[in-house]
Amino acid sequence: MLKSDLVRRIRAQNPLLLFRDVETIVDAIFNEITATMARGDRVELRGFGTFSVKVREARTGRNPTTGMLVSVPKKAHPHFKPGKEMKERLNRREV
Repeated sequence: MLKSDLVRRIRAQNPLLLFRDVETIVDAIFNEITATMARGDRVELRGFGTFSVKVREARTGRNPTTGMLVSVPKKAHPHFKPGKEMKERLNRREV
């Protein structure tokens, strides 16, 4: 699903809202999640999941082509852990 698809679906469920207003709301939510993670904090959305930042420390790697040692800098990566409700909905068995 693309962000524009999400905006269209929310707009369809809430016909009193303007498309640009829904787009502004979705952008604000995503920007706030990103800003919170950039500060090193985690974002917990109950029933959906938790966004956090995992830091990979600097290390020495190896160039697979030449075999030479290279320095790999410290990096921060986003991490998502799905919530219990999401896991249950994804693993629901159809009878």
